[in-house]
Amino acid sequence: MIIITGPTAVGKTSVSIELAKKLNGEIISADSMQIYRGMDIGTAKIKREEMEGIPHHMIDIIDPKESFSVAEYKEMSEPLIKDIINSGKTPILVGGTGFYINSFLYDRDYNEVEKDIEYRKELEKLSEINGQDYLYNLLIDIDPESKNLITPSDSKRIIRALEINKHSGVKLSFLRKNLYNPRKDLKLKLFFLFMDRQVLYNRINMRVDEMIKDGLVDEVKTLYESGLDESFQSMQGIGYKEIIPFLRGEKKLDIQIELIKKKSRNYAKRQFTWFRREKRAKWLDVSKYNINDLIYIIERAKYD
Repeated sequence: MIIITGPTAVGKTSVSIELAKKLNGEIISADSMQIYRGMDIGTAKIKREEMEGIPHHMIDIIDPKESFSVAEYKEMSEPLIKDIINSGKTPILVGGTGFYINSFLYDRDYNEVEKDIEYRKELEKLSEINGQDYLYNLLIDIDPESKNLITPSDSKRIIRALEINKHSGVKLSFLRKNLYNPRKDLKLKLFFLFMDRQVLYNRINMRVDEMIKDGLVDEVKTLYESGLDESFQSMQGIGYKEIIPFLRGEKKLDIQIELIKKKSRNYAKRQFTWFRREKRAKWLDVSKYNINDLIYIIERAKYD
């Protein structure tokens, strides 16, 4: 399996399409936002005509009101990979969500601790009463090293870490250190596409402007009027959460647009940091190659 990843707006989609044509491949999305139906503009979701006949999987698979975990992603994607390989084709995993990609790079059971809905509700109530930092501080008391793994604003992962510790006694930091064993049943080739940071940031800014022109505000408005707000997992995505205060009349649109750009740039920084830790990744500066050269480099790696 070939994995194409990199920061947002670097050009992963166009490369993957051409690669799939060359290798008789099918594409599996590794994007945690493109799984949602009706969330197209803010996720930069590929259009049907842009697929150029290449089969795409794990796009538009759930309703925005549903929650979705990396365990569910892995469970749904693994059979797809086997089917693609058995049909004589090449599976190409494409996207920038680190957890989704790691679910294939490492042989790990993501369902090792079942969900505890009641405990989650209890934690959410404690957060409402005591403030968002309460749960984060609770986690740090239990597992000081987790402060390097989770940010104070990532309430979903904080709750999951507390849930795992409650039911297994295992710390998140221990899981990260000890349960990431490289899988050996699948030959994997991982490529990280990148370019000069400032050039990338300019591309991100322009992409956000295009999203606004294409109707992002109306897309968020439709979702919001259907009952979706910041409390839903889907609406935590960059470009959606920021528009809601504008719809409520709480913020000016131009300020929120700049916030989307800033958060998108920060997300790109985190993607660089995430994959810099992955020693198997081959980094390709897309500004140094034309599309044909990129495809040639990736194609040759398949036979190494």
